[in-house]
Amino acid sequence: MEDYKKIGLKAGLEIHQQLNSHKLFCSCPSLLRSDSCSFKVERKLNPVVGETGEIDVAASYEKSKDKTFIYEVYDTNCLVELDEEPPHSINRDALKIAVQIALLLNCKIVPVAQVMRKTVVDGSNTSGFQRTVLIAHDGWIDTSFGKVAIDYLMLEEDSARPSGAKDNDLEELGLENSKSWKLDRLGIPLVEIATGPHMHTPEQIKEAALKLGEILRACNVRRGIGTIRQDVNISIAGSERVEIKGFQDPRMMIATVDKEIERQKICIKEKSCRKEVRKANDDGSSSFMRPMPGAARMYPETDVELLKISRDLVNEAKKTLPKLKSELRGYLKEFGLNDELVKLILEEDKFNEFKDLLQVQNNPNLVAKVLTVIPKEIGARAGKTIDEVFKILNLEVIEGVLSEVDKKIGEGDVKVVLQKIYEGSSLEDAMKKEQIDLAGEINSLIKEKSGLNANAYMGLIMAKFKGKVSGKEVMDELRRLGI
Repeated sequence: MEDYKKIGLKAGLEIHQQLNSHKLFCSCPSLLRSDSCSFKVERKLNPVVGETGEIDVAASYEKSKDKTFIYEVYDTNCLVELDEEPPHSINRDALKIAVQIALLLNCKIVPVAQVMRKTVVDGSNTSGFQRTVLIAHDGWIDTSFGKVAIDYLMLEEDSARPSGAKDNDLEELGLENSKSWKLDRLGIPLVEIATGPHMHTPEQIKEAALKLGEILRACNVRRGIGTIRQDVNISIAGSERVEIKGFQDPRMMIATVDKEIERQKICIKEKSCRKEVRKANDDGSSSFMRPMPGAARMYPETDVELLKISRDLVNEAKKTLPKLKSELRGYLKEFGLNDELVKLILEEDKFNEFKDLLQVQNNPNLVAKVLTVIPKEIGARAGKTIDEVFKILNLEVIEGVLSEVDKKIGEGDVKVVLQKIYEGSSLEDAMKKEQIDLAGEINSLIKEKSGLNANAYMGLIMAKFKGKVSGKEVMDELRRLGI
């Protein structure tokens, strides 16, 4: 087994997470498009001198490729994204979310900060730079290995995304040395969180990554593929720091770290170590992308005023600070829910709905089942996903059904009513009970198939009437008949 202390392993994480809000320096929606763009523009981008008086090495490397960039513009874009208009004031909703994340990371909030420009010349920003601002610093998270320090949290705008245009599409335009980008993603607010080189084993790196993911998911962030991007910085004694992009899959994290250690050992022997950015591959290996950027890529953004984070904004963020799943689990257990229902509520992200519906129907087990178990069963019967079921059985519908429990329907009728509503009935019609001679049906079944136990008879009756009667009704009648 590798002696990580002996080889001097140092590693840090960088996480970029999109926030669930409109764009950072304009009011355009954070909406990704799959349709055709409204028009296209072409640009060439040039690196500029940073604060150090030098051009960044990574910027010079990209400039040497002499690319022409094509930008696809949509009707949900504005002149800010085209770099034809100065940025607007910073998005206050995104700022509040960033502050909440910083508080959960035990960070110190920066009261006044300068928005900076970070040189980016791969074409992913029309301006040739990314706007970024320091929100907080010097935080920490707890792990089983002890505290892991959070160096800083930045709020910044996301880049444009590759349009997916193929090389031959570009060749037909006579632009062989080009790349095409969609402007739909450009400007979406995201936070960058960096731990610094404070971890010394692959297991610690993985645990810290999962903990940071839990904290981010507790906040108002965007979900889905591409909304979070995670990188790891790794070095061993005698080597140079290497940044590995796309360090996403928890199943491959330990393997990726171990393979990078082996690669760096070879580099040390061959005296070929260098600072560089690499891409994580599916098998845990990595491949070269570009040289490591340096401090020369940063310089002040002169089109945006100083960012002032008021005490009022911080206090507001504290009042609405979300709870982590580990905290929510204990809270839900206090309502007497079993482990499976607690797990389902957290997995389906239905905690807020659970709290809201308890105000309508003070029956925690019923509310939990209505949000998790029953929609899954309805979906399985219809061959639909739970998300598709919730498009019909939304919170308003569920609230309406629960409000009628103990008035017009019993607890055992809820699943039947929801099934009928999903199939197209109104609430009033769904609550109307069909005239079914349950006792007669059960007696006929007993004569036809004698000797079965109560559960077997209930299963047969439920299958015959397909949700038109509740399990409680059937079991009550079986008990009345002495079965």
